[in-house]
Amino acid sequence: MGARRVGIVGAGSVTTLHVPFWKRLGWEVSVHALHGAQSLAERYGLQVQPTLEGLLASVDVVDVCTPSGSHAAVAEAAVRQGLPVVCEKPMALSFKDALHLAQEARRRDVLVLPAHVVRFFGQYDALHRAVRAGALGDLAILRFVRGGSKPTGDWFLDEAQSGGILFDLMVHDLDQASWLGGEVRTVHAVQNPASSNGQVPPEVVAHATLVHDSGAISQIQSFWGSPGFSFGPSFDVSGSAGRLVSSPAHELTVFEDLPGLEVEQSYLPPETAEESPYFTQLAEFSRTLLDDAPSCVDVWDGVTAVALAEAARESVNRGEPVDFTPWREQIGGAR
Repeated sequence: MGARRVGIVGAGSVTTLHVPFWKRLGWEVSVHALHGAQSLAERYGLQVQPTLEGLLASVDVVDVCTPSGSHAAVAEAAVRQGLPVVCEKPMALSFKDALHLAQEARRRDVLVLPAHVVRFFGQYDALHRAVRAGALGDLAILRFVRGGSKPTGDWFLDEAQSGGILFDLMVHDLDQASWLGGEVRTVHAVQNPASSNGQVPPEVVAHATLVHDSGAISQIQSFWGSPGFSFGPSFDVSGSAGRLVSSPAHELTVFEDLPGLEVEQSYLPPETAEESPYFTQLAEFSRTLLDDAPSCVDVWDGVTAVALAEAARESVNRGEPVDFTPWREQIGGAR
């Protein structure tokens, strides 16, 4: 790919975590949105495209930053034009739509990169490297917590638009659990208070327990709390050879308890201030798009995360664990 023209679809808050970094990476950026396009364009010096069709005809890559309910439709429209896509999470609000998008991209040989930005945070990258190197031994328990103040936009509380707390927030750690712990066998999830008439309570907590083929267990807690809650993601991952912990309660970003390592080895992130993980993510995606460099996330990771969120929602609705095998079999048959 010679040209560097990216079209942003959407003008909400997440675009401010994409636009400046695309520009820093040397991409020419234009925007199309139903609301807010002109304001965003004036802030960052972008070109406005009044229609989606006009945007698709004028760019080389599409970055989907719309509300979650339209992610799959916008991404598929770009794929049908042969355009590579960066798509904010979740890739879709149903497994059927996510799988269809992935199959369409495969048929047309078009790249779709789900923006699972947590993979690009220093502490989670350190954890992944430690697990892949075997520094923790055989994984036993993976605990993830993520939460903060309730969303300010009403659409987040509408499950038809956001998927609720499972698809909007828990999906980050469902992806982490799959990335680190491997294939999932069963999913058991609860949510309190329950959603009513498709509306999620503004203050809510959800918990999911995943059993992996390896025997490891992932426990995930996600919450939206009262205004003023600090956003505080954390993890605590233990295996037969040691443990890695990341928590706002620790002075260090990551605490490691890995007695089997040589003294000079470490899986702590650098002590210096990190660059934005959103920049790290788009820098990797830029290399993938321009130079066919490998990326740590692909379209099937996006499908799997959506499938896990859907399984969690089914478990919440049924009040019992669900077998994840049917989703796995469909993914395996489609790849």
